[in-house]
Amino acid sequence: MWSTLPFGEKLRAELGAPRRARRLGSSPRSRVWRAELSGTPVVVKQLIDAPEAAERYAREVAALKLASRVDPPVVPTLLGTDPGERVLVLEHLDHQQPREDWVVDYASALARLHAATSADDADMLPVWSGPTQEDIDSFLGLARTLGVAVPSGVRTELDGLVNRLLGIPGHALLHGDPCPGNDMHTSSGVRFIDFEQATLGNGLVELAYLRIGFPTCWCATAPPQPLLHAAEAAYRATWRNATGTEVQDDLTDVCAGWLLRGDALVQRAYRGTADHLARIPNRDWKWGTATARQRLVHRLGIVSQMTADGSELKGLGQLAAAIRQGMLIRWPALEPLPLQRP
Repeated sequence: MWSTLPFGEKLRAELGAPRRARRLGSSPRSRVWRAELSGTPVVVKQLIDAPEAAERYAREVAALKLASRVDPPVVPTLLGTDPGERVLVLEHLDHQQPREDWVVDYASALARLHAATSADDADMLPVWSGPTQEDIDSFLGLARTLGVAVPSGVRTELDGLVNRLLGIPGHALLHGDPCPGNDMHTSSGVRFIDFEQATLGNGLVELAYLRIGFPTCWCATAPPQPLLHAAEAAYRATWRNATGTEVQDDLTDVCAGWLLRGDALVQRAYRGTADHLARIPNRDWKWGTATARQRLVHRLGIVSQMTADGSELKGLGQLAAAIRQGMLIRWPALEPLPLQRP
């Protein structure tokens, strides 16, 4: 019923009275409706009263306003807000079935989103945070539990990795959860939604999603190599066109960073509640399109490949390859990640 729509006097005075409201599916952290304003479809989103709701609302509003600078658009237009009720009114987008090579358009749109901000916007959103010493301890503990010897020097390599990621330069507008499903493929291009976890940082940490298997997403996928390379090239070319600068560094450090993060094996509600890497030897669990062990085996393979050329993380690469081999021997039925999004 439209009467349940959280559309108070403030929004009615600014936008008019809504009609034909219909509840849509959403995450447990929000309620979403489709409605009409003067015959035009809109989306009404309310962040429910839950931990960090006010912070998530502030992040989403700030990110949408920052991203609105980009033309052609990469986000829906923010039509109105009601901070007291944590409500946003957004342009309704008609999502189309993504093409088989969707990752190329996705990567180009992601680059334009990232390029929306600069150092002048440093106070607009929190700074992205990478893996920690606790993540290192958990990862090395997993290796020992699985009976894999840790090469000498790996701890030093990982300490250096965490420090590099802590200081990785960049003021890109990071979505925070750029998953299939949070990208809307429309007749006018890809647009991103759901910015509750937006931060500022280096765009490489989200470009890496394509290669490392969409680590924070229910729909983990591993695009075929030709599409992966085309998408990464599209990102770099689009970034260059938007900023006049080249993307700095490669993806090795950020992919290794995602490997360390056990919280990237579970959905958001369970992050920070346990050492999820420590659970891997005793049980597997399904999340969306893949299990935790499938996700981890994929990440181990990617990092071992990327560090095989004598990089600063050569020891980590050797360890990753050994853990992966051990997991495949112990659990031979593990399958690769899906090649396509559902």
